[in-house]
Formats: sequence, structure tokens, C-alpha cells
Amino acid sequence: MIETLTRIPVAHYSNLKARAGYSIKIDDKEIALFKISNGEVYALENRSPHPKGGVLSEGLVSGEYVYCPVYDWKISLVDGRVQAPDEGQVRTFKVDREEDIIFIVL
Repeated sequence: MIETLTRIPVAHYSNLKARAGYSIKIDDKEIALFKISNGEVYALENRSPHPKGGVLSEGLVSGEYVYCPVYDWKISLVDGRVQAPDEGQVRTFKVDREEDIIFIVL
């Protein structure tokens, strides 16, 4: 069975501020979109993996990491892994850019 991927337009690149998170919703998925200082854009599930959660789009962005606003867990924007000594992982989403449009690939 061949899986079909869908590119969904979610934002204008020019409207995204560096080192800020943006919350978007696609169907039942809440996704945090981040543009980092070098211009790269990443997308993660918008919930920290610890039991009390935490809205990642409200977290502090530093380099290729976002810090959970509830427990200050350091989470990689690249692969969604929580950095030691904490443990866990959030889902990441593929991001495409075509001129000024940002797409999430599902």
C-alpha cells in the first residue's frame, strides 16, 4: 500500500518572527511552528511530553531548541527529543517552503 502525503499550507514565511512559536491546528492535531534565527522553520506537536503537558508554542526558543514553559524541559526542534537528564519525545512534522508559503506535510 502506497501512503499518500499531503502538503497543507499553514503560514506565510514573511509573517513568522524568528525565535517565536506559533500555534496552528490541522484537523485534530495542534502543531507548534517555529522559525529560528538562521531562517529554518520547524514543526512539533504543541504539547510537552511530561504528564502536565505544556504548550510548546509558548516556550522560549534558543538555537534549535524550545524550552517547555511549564517544566523548562529542553526539546530539540530537529527531532523532538527531550534533552537529558529529562526524557521523552514529541512528534515532529516535515516542513516545506515554497517561496513565501510554509507547508506541513502529513
